[in-house]
Amino acid sequence: MIEISNPAKLAALKANAQTILGKLIAFPILGGESNSSIVDWIENYLNAHGVTFYNVPNEDGNKRSIHCRIGPAVDGGVVLSGHTDVVPVAGQDWHSDPFDMIEKEGKLYGRGTCDMKGFIACCLACLPEMIAANLKKPIYFAFSYDEEIGCWAGHALAKSIMNSYPEKPRFAIIGEPSEMEVITGQKGMGTLETTITSRGAHSSKIYTEASAVHEGAKIVVWLENRMEELIRSGKSDERFNPPHSTLHVGMFNGGIAHNIVADKCTVIWDLRTIPRDNLAEIVKEFSVYCSERIAIMRKKVPEFNITSKERFPLVVPLDTDTEAPVVKFVQQLTDRKTINAVSFASEAGQFAAEGFEAVICGPGSIEQAHRANEFIEVGQMEKGVAFMQKLIRQLS
Repeated sequence: MIEISNPAKLAALKANAQTILGKLIAFPILGGESNSSIVDWIENYLNAHGVTFYNVPNEDGNKRSIHCRIGPAVDGGVVLSGHTDVVPVAGQDWHSDPFDMIEKEGKLYGRGTCDMKGFIACCLACLPEMIAANLKKPIYFAFSYDEEIGCWAGHALAKSIMNSYPEKPRFAIIGEPSEMEVITGQKGMGTLETTITSRGAHSSKIYTEASAVHEGAKIVVWLENRMEELIRSGKSDERFNPPHSTLHVGMFNGGIAHNIVADKCTVIWDLRTIPRDNLAEIVKEFSVYCSERIAIMRKKVPEFNITSKERFPLVVPLDTDTEAPVVKFVQQLTDRKTINAVSFASEAGQFAAEGFEAVICGPGSIEQAHRANEFIEVGQMEKGVAFMQKLIRQLS
């Protein structure tokens, strides 16, 4: 179990973390929306404790990540990272106001309690103790925006941390809900919107025309066949479920009538790749296929075209060696010695790509994330705070 040297202190920190969590939950910041209000609150909290921070704004200036350092300017520090946005609640059967946290039977209910404001609350609740400790290596907070719609800010946030301080941090702990289990692997992810444009015609002319819907169907078949090829290649990874890369069409729309050759079709699809498969390379292969179809169909319809756009930047996978120092370090701070991998996307791979040794580890269960009546157990908050306490002692 996590060592608890002072139960009274742990109880006080847990209570403070729950109070802070309630305040964070009250900010209904959905992915894609401005997160200025919640970051303003965090900045005021940091200012009240005399902590200098840095902002990493988006291009429009209406969203921003924030990071700060607690402790000395020496190499080898630890980044604690989370995101400030949450997923929507519309259409879900909530039994209470999702943005007014309530406690019931040892559970804290509210949107974001589990994913992942509980982790952020644990960080902030332990800030005074971090400041008071004689840290030998620094702790950094790093809180982002728009993670829930494609991890938009992860790379820029990680890069800013590397470039804003004279020293170089070493480890990054992304506090996605893992029930304090160390996660060393995640799949990469991309979502693309592919649009086929042609010209309308009478359906009797289908053989001499180019139906955008027919071409869209060919794209669906190509994606499914490519997934089967990836499976047959033998590059499986049993850490994941399923243990292979996937390509999936989630939306397909085209045509206006049964007797009109469709002049437009849109296919929205995603791919989730194990670390051994190259996410960008698969997208490139798809682009080559589309170019081949364009060349063929323009012989019939000169204006025929296929275009694709990424709905958000490709999210790189995480593949941290299970023997890496960061894994051993984080295992010392938890009561979980197992190591796992997850199929959901996170910013951990982005931190790894920017030079950090990165893992996922945080309070709460991913089984509760994105659901109606999302909750985090009070016991998980206690473990999150105990994790912070032990981190402080480890770095002091």
